[in-house]
Amino acid sequence: MSGHSKWATTKHKKAVIDARRGKLFAKLIKNIEVAARVGGADPAGNPTLADAIAKARSQSVPNDNIERAIRRGAGLEAGGTDWEPITYEGYGPGGVALLIECLTDNRNRAASEVRTTMTRNGGSMADPGSVAYLFNRKGIVIVPKDGRSEDDVLAAVLDAGAEEVNDLGESFEIVSEPSDLGAVRAALSAAGIEPESAEVAWQPTVNVPLDDDTARKVLRLIEALEDCDDVQAVWANFDISDSVLAEV
Repeated sequence: MSGHSKWATTKHKKAVIDARRGKLFAKLIKNIEVAARVGGADPAGNPTLADAIAKARSQSVPNDNIERAIRRGAGLEAGGTDWEPITYEGYGPGGVALLIECLTDNRNRAASEVRTTMTRNGGSMADPGSVAYLFNRKGIVIVPKDGRSEDDVLAAVLDAGAEEVNDLGESFEIVSEPSDLGAVRAALSAAGIEPESAEVAWQPTVNVPLDDDTARKVLRLIEALEDCDDVQAVWANFDISDSVLAEV
């Protein structure tokens, strides 16, 4: 079972009551602005925007904030920022591979902040391409079990392009190609299943097993990186015990 998937699910549940909610909202709004700028303001014709909106709504971002972000991103309202996507690669404690996705209006600031955070928390930067090959880009949907079996979920999404359904304990993880994410979400909706989250993610192809002490260090590093203003998401390839997750 992917430690990163379990950690991502735990983070999603925490985010609803996170004390840093304002920072979380800002990151989600950034995603919406960029998606609207690249693909237009209509979510029906812009799957990336539809995903960004769904993710924001799942974290209770107010609709007014979402609508203003769409208008700013699409150039229909003043105040939009020209966010630049940057991905950094690195290693954490225990040799865990890290992909760090940023959206920034200042490349130098982002690079400095990520490098400093890595150094202070036992990580190190890596050359471009030295880590990315350990991950595949996938559509990931998390749905609560609510009494459903794995076969129930698989039957609902198989024809929509789902590749596999994984049991994460209290929920199921549905994996697809990024281009099929919208269809999978629509199939779930048609079956009366409401996802906890849906996003395009970097899924590790190989996971590194960690002892409890190293796992705590890795989680501290990831949380520190995610607390950086320019960092949107951190992807890692690790397996950790349920007992460590229970402490989080």
